[in-house]
Parts: sequence; C-alpha cells; structure tokens
Amino acid sequence: MTAGPDVDVAPAPGVDPAAAAALAALAEHGATLATAESLTGGLIGALLTSVPGASAGYVGGVISYATRLKHTLVGVPSTTLDELGPVAAPTARAMAAGVAARCDADWGLAVTGVAGPEPQDGHPVGQVFVGLARPSTGWTKVEELRLSGDRAAIRRLTAQAALTLLTAAVRNNGAGSGR
Repeated sequence: MTAGPDVDVAPAPGVDPAAAAALAALAEHGATLATAESLTGGLIGALLTSVPGASAGYVGGVISYATRLKHTLVGVPSTTLDELGPVAAPTARAMAAGVAARCDADWGLAVTGVAGPEPQDGHPVGQVFVGLARPSTGWTKVEELRLSGDRAAIRRLTAQAALTLLTAAVRNNGAGSGR
C-alpha cells in the first residue's frame, strides 16, 4: 500500500504532536494504519484526524468497546476472549492484526484495558495493553502499560503511549522486539 501526499506535521493549534509524528512516520514509509480502540473510545482516531492530511496514512478504525465486538468486528478469536477476557495481551495482539486485515492497512494499532473508575474482572484501573501488527511480515508486538490517574487521564495517556509506540515501530520497520 502507498500513502498519499506528505502529511503536514508542523505543530499547529489543535494538532496532537504524537499523532503528527505517527503520521509522518507512516508517510516516510508509504504505509497506512487502521485502529481498534476499546477503552479510548475513538480518541486515537480523533487525535490522528486532527492532523491535516491524515487520510494519506490513516484509513480508519473500529471502536470495539463491548467484548463481543472485539470478536465480530476485529476478529479476536472467541476462545481468546472466553479464556483470557478483553483485557489481555493476546486480545490486543489479535485486535491489531484483525483491524489491519479488515481495513486493508499496512499497520494495525489496538488498545484494550481498564480506564476506571473501578477495577474490571480482576484487572486494576490503569492496566492497558497496546497491540501493534504489521500483517505483511507477521510482526506483532504488545506492550503492557500501568497508568495512574482518573479515567480521562488514563484514556489520554493510553492514546499518547499507543501513538508513540506506533511511531517507533514504523520507524524501525517492525524490527526489534516483537514476534
């Protein structure tokens, strides 16, 4: 896949720097991205689309907030969800790979976790998994985050961390620790 014209990454009012950096990295590699978001509820997509020219690299995303949508919309195996639940590294990995495949994107980025205010199914508030996938190479990576703050802060920190991890992965072309 190829990205369109270069993305304008000069910091501008209302443009998130982490999103601009991610889109610049995608543009440098002629790559595209799709997102699957749970706890962030579309925040990553909103940050990406705050950047002028985002459509050159960002094809779109899925908000799979409900557990069943992680299976039906992004293809997380039901056995993964039944055995491990929605807040787990294999779930994030499958979400990232699934959204990339379903949206025909070069990269998939997914987030799942607990924003609070209460723990969920034995998972503490602030436990988040960020999944990255590059299906053409089979490369995937999951990072577990342990964040603190209120619900809004955890969602914001998740989005920022996910975009930063994506930028590094794209710049390294999916090399490094992953599987």
